[in-house]
Amino acid sequence: MASDPRPIAPHALAYLNANVDLKTYFKKQERRFLLGLMAAFLLPLALLSAYFHYQFHVTLKESGKLNLAAIAESKRNTVDLFLQERIVNLFALFSSPAFEPAPSQQQMDTLLRQLRQTSDAFIDVGFVTQHGLQIGYAGPYPYLQYKDYSAQDWFSALMASQRGHAISDIYLGFRNKLHFTIATRQVIEANTYILRATLDPEKFYLFLQTINRGKGVTSSIVNSQGRIQLGNPAMEEVLTISGYVPPAEAPSGAKTVFTNGEAVLMAHAWLKEAPWSLLVSQPLSIAFAQLYRTRLIMLISSTVILILVALAIWMTTHALIAKARENAETHEELSAQLLHASKLASLGELATGVAHEINNPLAIIVATTGVIKDMLNPEFNMDHSPEHIITEIRTVEEAVFRIKGITQQLLNYGRKNQPRMRPANINAILEEVLGGFKEHALALADIQVVRQLDPQLPDILMDPDQVRQVLFNLINNAGDAITGPGKITLSTQQDEETVRVTVTDTGKGMDSEQVKKIFDPFYTTKEVGKGTGLGLSVSIGIVESMGGTIEVQSLPGAGSAFTVILPKQTNKGAINGKSNAN
Repeated sequence: MASDPRPIAPHALAYLNANVDLKTYFKKQERRFLLGLMAAFLLPLALLSAYFHYQFHVTLKESGKLNLAAIAESKRNTVDLFLQERIVNLFALFSSPAFEPAPSQQQMDTLLRQLRQTSDAFIDVGFVTQHGLQIGYAGPYPYLQYKDYSAQDWFSALMASQRGHAISDIYLGFRNKLHFTIATRQVIEANTYILRATLDPEKFYLFLQTINRGKGVTSSIVNSQGRIQLGNPAMEEVLTISGYVPPAEAPSGAKTVFTNGEAVLMAHAWLKEAPWSLLVSQPLSIAFAQLYRTRLIMLISSTVILILVALAIWMTTHALIAKARENAETHEELSAQLLHASKLASLGELATGVAHEINNPLAIIVATTGVIKDMLNPEFNMDHSPEHIITEIRTVEEAVFRIKGITQQLLNYGRKNQPRMRPANINAILEEVLGGFKEHALALADIQVVRQLDPQLPDILMDPDQVRQVLFNLINNAGDAITGPGKITLSTQQDEETVRVTVTDTGKGMDSEQVKKIFDPFYTTKEVGKGTGLGLSVSIGIVESMGGTIEVQSLPGAGSAFTVILPKQTNKGAINGKSNAN
């Protein structure tokens, strides 16, 4: 799940040994590492769980709506079929032997019997002229004989209908009792004949209840204005406005509404045979029972998974930090030895240039002492006054001091010093690295050194000795990468947060595979015997211990550019603590 924590830099361990109890430090690191892993693993997992939980919730909720809408559409089709059968029953009367343009009472009674044989919902039947006068009637309300229906809504709808039939809303009418009318129109031998029949809403509602499907499902019918046509008498009053008026533009659909303070899932489906909409309702506690049960299971499962992952992270982190604390002292010594070995390896590479640099002042000393001897020899008759002898002695002194400076630089470079953070200037360190024999050795190899230094570069907190080693390694590698005449460009820049030092060479460059490996210990692109493979691995460790990094850009045949990036602000507390310890 997690890898070993990154080894602590020598500078950090030196500070810890001098100022902080290791147990306290590693407890703090364990807490930070634990919080980081928790954020890296648990936060995405929690967000992912929340997302899937939400999507599952939406999907199941939509599934519940679609299921109830499907029930509404199925029941709508059944109700439409029922009304179509009643219309067909009424149309069939035109073909009945009992039908006459001027029917007798006996013929009307026969027609009513035929209707009731098909459905007991029929109440009565009437024969109406094209002007709206009912001239034939059979049923329990004989006073409806010769009633004028021309002003009734169903009559106007029938005469305007292209289908030859019409179904009215539930209304009281002349009989002052709830009913609805189905009327049909037939043209026979250029004459228009109308048969109308009324149906009992209670029988229709009973039929509606017989086709209910699903636990807690209730049904009702409303017209286009939302007035209840059929409904549960205990819950809804016919001809009152329903709590939910379905949208006319949607043939079917479902949504959550509140009825009498209770959340209800309501679905609707508009009938095709009448201007009515079938409403099917189901309490949310029933409609979404599966959703609530599944959501609870998912919530419990997600919580258990998060707890198990958190426990695994804690156990792994605790074990890793304990191991790191156990190996801290050993690692400090190994890191220091590796750093010193790298310096000694680089020191060996300096030997060739040092020999040449020391030979020059030694030659001057030998030549000058010979001149002094000649001045003191009477045979040469040379001016051997004290002033002339002192002048020659000063030449010898200058050569000696030059040798002393070179040897002191070598001693300082090879000495195994403890890290010491203090303000220093990168430009000055670059000049120290180039000063003396290094720049001269590069010139002898026909390599030009170009400086592009920012004169406004501020001092930053660093270990100058270790930074000097890093820059020496980079410049030395740049010189080794150049065969024949070439150029090394040293540039410094700054931004708001960092100081950058770039060493660019015109050498052979590296391919992408080599660039990936150059910071690995003991990996080198130099010929056998010319490199240890420690320089860059130690350099990256030094720079990262100071909060910085090294960037590399290289192409085969086009040279390389190494950029050391150091922060302007470092851990001042650690620096101050180290200073006090020293």
